[in-house]
Amino acid sequence: MNAWNETLSIFALGGVYEIGKNMYGIQYGDEIVLIDCGSKFPDESYLGIDLIIPDISYLLDNQEKVRALIVTHGHEDHIGGIPYFLRQLNVPVYGTRLTLGLIELKLKEHNLLHQSTLISIDRDSTISFGSLTISFFQTNHSIPDCLGVVFETKAGAIVHTGDFKFDLTPVHKQSPDLHRMAEIGQKGVLALLSESTNAERPGFTPSEKHVGDRLLEAFSKAHQKIFVSTFASNVYRLQQVIDAVEATNRKLALLGRSMVNVVKIASEQGYLHIPEGMLVEIEEVGELDPARVAILCTGSQGEPMAALSRLSTSGYRHVKVERGDTVILSSSPIPGNERNVARIVDNLFIMGANVIYGSGTGMHVSGHGFQEELKLMLTLMKPQYFIPIHGEYRMLHQHRQLAESVGIDFESIFIINNGDVVDIQDGVAVQERKIPAGNTLVDGLGIGDVGNGILRDRKHLSEDGILVIVVTRSKTDGKILSGPDLISRGFIHAPESEGLLEEATRLASEVITNLQEANVSQWNRLKQGMRESIGKFVYAKTKRRPMILPIIMDV
Repeated sequence: MNAWNETLSIFALGGVYEIGKNMYGIQYGDEIVLIDCGSKFPDESYLGIDLIIPDISYLLDNQEKVRALIVTHGHEDHIGGIPYFLRQLNVPVYGTRLTLGLIELKLKEHNLLHQSTLISIDRDSTISFGSLTISFFQTNHSIPDCLGVVFETKAGAIVHTGDFKFDLTPVHKQSPDLHRMAEIGQKGVLALLSESTNAERPGFTPSEKHVGDRLLEAFSKAHQKIFVSTFASNVYRLQQVIDAVEATNRKLALLGRSMVNVVKIASEQGYLHIPEGMLVEIEEVGELDPARVAILCTGSQGEPMAALSRLSTSGYRHVKVERGDTVILSSSPIPGNERNVARIVDNLFIMGANVIYGSGTGMHVSGHGFQEELKLMLTLMKPQYFIPIHGEYRMLHQHRQLAESVGIDFESIFIINNGDVVDIQDGVAVQERKIPAGNTLVDGLGIGDVGNGILRDRKHLSEDGILVIVVTRSKTDGKILSGPDLISRGFIHAPESEGLLEEATRLASEVITNLQEANVSQWNRLKQGMRESIGKFVYAKTKRRPMILPIIMDV
């Protein structure tokens, strides 16, 4: 066996120094196995972008080595990039029943289901790829069927926790398998990759059951319609809403495509139990007594086109939020979404609704372990090396400090960025090399075709607008036949700025004449001359820098 085959490499293509688009890889010799392929939503700096997914150029360059994609659970930040990934690299996808059900929905939308290979696994499954043997252990999170992953190699065992908390009174009886975790740690763990989302929060995460009590209390006090907004994939929360609806003798309507889809799949697979006759169509809500109606909807993160946002602006024909209705936000904003959520809450209050939101209401508990749970995982696994993952830098940093507090040496902890590789050979780990990594932007049907240049242009247009200069000239002798004509969009209001546009038109005509007299006839030289002269003139007059787009047509 050569030296490379004895090297065990761990790398991240997404999920560190950020929240979302989780994707990690284990490479042992000629075998690469991937963990998760998520997405994240863009912030306001990504103008017009729909989704951000991992850059998989390294995997495409080494596609003959990529054996499988293992998915720890069904949240968007772990499965959202899968359709785009499989379109370029069609490898088997392994996941639990519910996880695969949610992935199937995505693949159907992308017309990829029939050409994809989906393989069901559970906590007792074992799979092998060459020198890699992979097993699993059950964890507890805010969605059923979550797994941690163990990679057993001749070099040692690598453990990836997936997302987890230690909820000892779970809603669906899927308790964290402490005995299995302890057994893995007892056998020896070479390196542990553990999530860091709540590494800044002391103590233990409250149990999901606490939310059920608060929901039932709010439902009992409400006298009109009740709207509950939460993550569609938080199946445990959905069941507790259903239980509160049943206890208060209400009917339940679903609003939002993802909510309808998840409820359908989770019900079919036995993860949700909805009493017969409870569900009604949203069109029927107006015919029912408001005191006997509850609506479960998407949009708890303030997404502009999601159900809650549209409700807050009266954007639905069949149902409206009216004075005296109760609106419950059963979630906490993901970092970056706070402003959108606050705007929706303001709108709902203006409409006269009783809005229950925020961390102090007890309407949400996290699905990610707090500090004591992260320390418990570290103590159970007792790794030789530790790599905190799944979080922004401050979270990774805090997780490193937690690891030191339970006895792991500072030198044995690696905080990696996307593209960083930790190589382990002869039991010694080093982080000295990088692989290509970054963001791939999804815009409509385009994947990766929007780069920094286009984003800069969009930002420029959004800030100062555009000034188009249209000139038509003779193909035979180069004389101007018409124009220059100036068209302003997002720069100045033409009727109120006729003088400025007339001056700019005269200047454009002078620039063309002067360049032609100097025997300059090439399009690019003419365009560049107009950009520079008109740009300086406009800035001097307005202190604005619109995008200047000359168009020269030869006829």
